[in-house]
Amino acid sequence: MKIPPARYPSPLGRMQATPMDVEAAKRQGWREQHILVVSDEDERLDFVERQLIRSIGERLYGQAHLKGGGHG
Repeated sequence: MKIPPARYPSPLGRMQATPMDVEAAKRQGWREQHILVVSDEDERLDFVERQLIRSIGERLYGQAHLKGGGHG
């Protein structure tokens, strides 16, 4: 039976970022700091919830800019 030689990990492996679980970060932010991060296009929300998110966002931060439009 052949045993492959031991391989040493590349020092460059430490430089690679580990992927972030965005949903877990959102969940942790809500549970620990009561910060809610949600898109008004989230498919898990119904029409009324999306409209509520849009109205809150517009009240706090103003009208959203249209995608693809604008100056340029």
